[in-house]
Amino acid sequence: MKSDKIVLDTNCLIAILSRKGRYFSVWQGLHEGKFILCVSNEILHEYEEILSAKTNAVIASNVVQVMLNSPFVEFVDTYFHFHLREQDKDDNKFVDCAIAANAQYIVSEDSHFKVLELIPFPKVNVLRLASFARMLMGCNWTDNANLLNEPLAEYNTGK
Repeated sequence: MKSDKIVLDTNCLIAILSRKGRYFSVWQGLHEGKFILCVSNEILHEYEEILSAKTNAVIASNVVQVMLNSPFVEFVDTYFHFHLREQDKDDNKFVDCAIAANAQYIVSEDSHFKVLELIPFPKVNVLRLASFARMLMGCNWTDNANLLNEPLAEYNTGK
């Protein structure tokens, strides 16, 4: 699965950082090269802003620095904005990054991403964090198309 690319919504980043958390294995998987995390300047800025609010500025800065130094994080310049998300326009940065990076999935717990299922082009698939974590544990990406249909939960990052 090494070459598979994902874009991680901020709500999921928060969920994967705690060593005691249910999804810490996803953070470990990033550092083991099990997937490529695609980020843009806008995404990194949001990561740092939200993590600073939820923890503190030092932790937020350290997390972003780890990402910037990781060989498994791909920086993506988004030159075109698709405006596919109307309900939460601020989240279009994740969609634009996924399209520009040709990422397989956006991993999110935000139900507003569900609208992307109705848009035939450009096709952007959204996975819940639990589904992505199961894939990292050895499930085959292509054999798990049904994971795309799992309901997305409402999640507030406090933005």
